[in-house]
Amino acid sequence: MNHFEYGPQGLACEGVPLAKIAAEVGTPVYVYSRATLERHFVVFRDALAMSGVVDPLIAYAVKANSNVAVLKVLGDLGAGADTVSEGEVRRALAAGIPGERIVFSGVGKARREIAFALQAGVAEINVESEPELNLIAEVAAELGVRAKVAFRVNPDVAAGGHAKIATGKSENKFGVSFAEAARLYANASNNANLQPVGVACHIGSQITDLAPMRAAFTKMRGLVEQLLAEGLSVERLDLGGGLGVPYFNHPEPPSPAEFAAMVGEVTQGLPVTLAFEPGRVIAANAGVLVSEVIHVHERPEGRKFLVIDAAMNDLVRPAMYDAFHDIRPVIQRTGETVYDVVGPVCETGDTFTRDRALPPFAAGDLVAFMSAGAYGAAMASEYNTRPLVPEVLVDGDRYAVIRQRPTYDEMLARDLVPDWV
Repeated sequence: MNHFEYGPQGLACEGVPLAKIAAEVGTPVYVYSRATLERHFVVFRDALAMSGVVDPLIAYAVKANSNVAVLKVLGDLGAGADTVSEGEVRRALAAGIPGERIVFSGVGKARREIAFALQAGVAEINVESEPELNLIAEVAAELGVRAKVAFRVNPDVAAGGHAKIATGKSENKFGVSFAEAARLYANASNNANLQPVGVACHIGSQITDLAPMRAAFTKMRGLVEQLLAEGLSVERLDLGGGLGVPYFNHPEPPSPAEFAAMVGEVTQGLPVTLAFEPGRVIAANAGVLVSEVIHVHERPEGRKFLVIDAAMNDLVRPAMYDAFHDIRPVIQRTGETVYDVVGPVCETGDTFTRDRALPPFAAGDLVAFMSAGAYGAAMASEYNTRPLVPEVLVDGDRYAVIRQRPTYDEMLARDLVPDWV
């Protein structure tokens, strides 16, 4: 469920018409619903509780949508943060999420990032290789602290909606192998600068089948039981994220309730705290990208290009992942025309969809890309020197700009020309 519905003034986010936001903020613009963000988190949290999962750490995946206002909305509900860079740790802290609810992941953590995470008191640093484990121990020794670490284990299970977002196979770059996990955990337990607190896995994103998750989680349970049998301390099992969302043309994914029931079955009786890293399932359907039609370009052979002011630098998912987004007119209309929907960037890849049957559009009309709240603004760039898209958060009948569109002067001011040029 989301809070984008048609009303007397067209498609609205909660109580605010998208046309009003477009007129006052300009297009393209991302619009998020606070009520949807809150509802999705609460549904996920309550589903786990109903399945017997006690006091889990639900660390929202910051990479999905990293706006500090979005993080604060979720943090105020008790969410933690799954982060993959120092910048994301800083965003979580800026949103008021305490260090003890922050997980620091990523395959290539720099020394300075590890030091920052340790000083911030994060709940765990997810170790992804033996060299990284050694580096964490070195940094912890320099700082005079004991680093809390968990081992991200690659369970060699394929999952995910696209090859580029599948992370759990042995050929993927993420995590230590099962073959070395127990040895590394034991070594860390004997290191005065390290405090192993658990193990973790994350096998992909946009997963619409519980079977690979069940397989991976079952393997992780076996690893926890092995470590405990060897007399090692294991406090937490981090099962990652990846639960898919309905993108309108995708198979209906498992509900949070079905996911939670599976988790409850697999982990029943395991004497550890569970952690989760949901991102897309919280944010995707809580946001839309609103764009204006520049013109319709009709070729003599009949192909029609719907040229809009949003581009691949604003929403890269279709170009990068062949992703589908439902496209709706902000003002409802009847009829049907087949379009290629394209943006202004000088790339053939700047194509959102081909041969899509849509209502007829004309210059000045507004379109909304649905399910754009995750991996939209967070992946945007200034390619072609196009300003980053502003972001808006709606709460009932009010809204606020939570990231401004930069001016061209602000963009150019970041470039420095040496005096010898």
